[in-house]
Amino acid sequence: MTTTLLSLQSSAIQLRDTIEYPAAGVLSKILVKDNNCQYSLFCLAAGTEISEHSSARNATVNVIEGKGILTLEGKDIVLEPGVFVFMPDRALHALKAEENLAFILTLSEAN
Repeated sequence: MTTTLLSLQSSAIQLRDTIEYPAAGVLSKILVKDNNCQYSLFCLAAGTEISEHSSARNATVNVIEGKGILTLEGKDIVLEPGVFVFMPDRALHALKAEENLAFILTLSEAN
C-alpha cells in the first residue's frame, strides 16, 4: 500500500525533509492525489536507469536536486535543479540518474 503524504485539504510540505535516496533504484512517494492528477516525489540513486516507456497520461518533471539525463522522444535533456519538463501522453522517454536525483512527477489526464 502506498501512503499519500498530504490530504486534499490546503496543505504544505518541506520537500527537503521528504527526500531519501535508496541504496539502488527508485523510491517514490505520492505527495497528493485526486481524480485528475497525481503529484509524486521520485528519488533515484546515482546510476539508476529507467528504460524507455510511455504513459497514457500527460506528465511534468520538476527537478529539485541532483543530475540526470532524460531522453524524451529521442532528444537528451539534462536534468538539474530548476529544470521543468512537459511530456505529453504517449511520448517515449527514458531516464538515467548520473547523481542522486530527486524530482516531482505530476501525472494528469490527457485530453
